[in-house]
Amino acid sequence: MLPNRLLLMLFAAVLLTAAGCTHYRPAPAAFHAALQEPYRLDAGDNIRLLVYEEDDLSQTYAVDQAGYVSIPLVGSVPARGRTAQELELDIAAKLANGFLRDPDVAVEVDRYRPIFIMGEVGAAGQYLYVPGMTVQKAIAAAGGFSTRAYQGSVDITRTVNGEVMTGRVPISDPLLPGDTVYVRERLF
Repeated sequence: MLPNRLLLMLFAAVLLTAAGCTHYRPAPAAFHAALQEPYRLDAGDNIRLLVYEEDDLSQTYAVDQAGYVSIPLVGSVPARGRTAQELELDIAAKLANGFLRDPDVAVEVDRYRPIFIMGEVGAAGQYLYVPGMTVQKAIAAAGGFSTRAYQGSVDITRTVNGEVMTGRVPISDPLLPGDTVYVRERLF
């Protein structure tokens, strides 16, 4: 039988080890600030281009893996990291350069890049992003929490200004397109 003091020290060591294994990473300030920024296009997004009185050009285009949108007449236009309005101005300028006189162009996001859900959920995988989606709604789309899931918070990996960062957030937090959600296993 171990003396009480030794048992207490052993118990404290186990608690400290368990606490150290959580790898707690609070979300950096830029992580939540990204929610207030205008949406920036990236690979996996689809845009709807409307060129008034030019039905052949008005259609849906995908942002490719290199971050470009390939549009007839003007070729590849950089889209990664730009807002729909910035892309709209660039396309209009390229069309005005020898193709159309005073083109009236509109660009909107037709489909956002997917989110990814991993860890202790019913069906981990890739899911469509819907504007206004929260972590809780995304987990519901992935079949809900598994029986071993920790349900208080999750880790989200997000790209902000070209930098990949991970932070721990409550399940009521909103998501952005391209986010990866990781649901941890509970300890007990």
